[in-house]
Amino acid sequence: MKKQVSALLAAGMAASLLVGCGGAASSSAANSTPAESTPASAATETATGESADITLWTYPIGKWGDSESVDALLADFNAKYPDIHVTVEYLDYTNGDDQVNTAIEGGSAPDLVMEGPERLVANWGAKGLMVDLSDLWTDEQKADISASVESACKDSSGAYYEFPLCMTAHCMAINKNVFEAAGAMQYVDAENHTWTTENFLKAVQAVYDSGKTDVGALYCSGQGGDQGTRALVNNLYGGTFTDAAHTKYTADSAENIKALETLKAQDGINFDASINGGEEITLFRNGTLQMAFCWNIAQQKNSDNGPAGTTNSGDEILFMGFPSESGKPALQGGIWGFGIFNNGDENKIAAAKNFINFMANSEETAKAVTTSSYFSVKKSLSDIYADDEIMNEYQKLMPYLGDYYQVTPGWAEARTAWWNMLQQVGADEDVTTAVNDFCATANAAASAS
Repeated sequence: MKKQVSALLAAGMAASLLVGCGGAASSSAANSTPAESTPASAATETATGESADITLWTYPIGKWGDSESVDALLADFNAKYPDIHVTVEYLDYTNGDDQVNTAIEGGSAPDLVMEGPERLVANWGAKGLMVDLSDLWTDEQKADISASVESACKDSSGAYYEFPLCMTAHCMAINKNVFEAAGAMQYVDAENHTWTTENFLKAVQAVYDSGKTDVGALYCSGQGGDQGTRALVNNLYGGTFTDAAHTKYTADSAENIKALETLKAQDGINFDASINGGEEITLFRNGTLQMAFCWNIAQQKNSDNGPAGTTNSGDEILFMGFPSESGKPALQGGIWGFGIFNNGDENKIAAAKNFINFMANSEETAKAVTTSSYFSVKKSLSDIYADDEIMNEYQKLMPYLGDYYQVTPGWAEARTAWWNMLQQVGADEDVTTAVNDFCATANAAASAS
């Protein structure tokens, strides 16, 4: 078994899909002048719900995981709705699901939750716990939001359990300085941020041969950041994670087995059961690893430990699509928005809809989107980053967005089975057996859903 990368974790992790601000609650009822932003058409406000105390639980979606930034948004909201008091709970991706599920079991679920369709639609919505938001999905909204995003927000029953705010394409990243020193940049299409599978393997070998033995890690201590390991495996030889109809898991294909065997045999790539995606990012930033498989625009723009787009020591970070045989990746997308738990109080539900309309469907939406550090789901707000060089460069990856398969039944169980499978491969178990066991577990969960 290859040696594992030691998890020497630096303080603080980047605001992303993985990193939160703890569990502190905060609220704001301050009045302020709303910031100017690009207009977007607003849906009709509900007739009730202009006076209520409601709770919002948010996962760390860019600076929606930062209390100061959220307080600024709430101040704008309260300038219009002074009698709707919003208390915010900040979740992380390590314990957030447990906190929400415990609250559900105790009859104290939050009124609003901010996350993606894999939780709001495929999990809590499918269990009948969420409010149908069909009234927010007017024809005007459907025309402004792509059909693929709309589909992800809708349950198979036809109910909409999410109203989306922002989206991005997940990717990977490399330490450009290290790659240059190793002569590995010849294998990278830096202009388009893409590479072929063959060139990816050559680049990893070159960096390894230069003395950087810990090039990349397939982290698998838990599900945090698993979108990166799935995308890496699926892209290498054109495998898929589910079928196109999102009814079953297909990770046991010959293409995926070949990808895992290739990664296991590659010098410099280690299967590390001691770290998750957030910890991988920290090790990449501090120079222990030379590439990260858990990356997106929020990570690229993070400046907690130095200028955006650099490691802690100042090396340049180049974001990259995942390698594929053709050089054209199928990137996994992230969609984030709002859902409402059905807690039986119609006035609170109406207040929560007012909150959603204000944040995702008004003249304030651009500010809410830029707080996420991601891109708007609305075509009418496609230019909100016109003056942002990093965001404009990152737009090159958006056309590579692939299938949003995270709404497949049994998703929660499949995520656990995936990192367990990676641990088995890292422990030198037979790859075919491990992947077949994964699919058996995941598909049993899908059938039971």
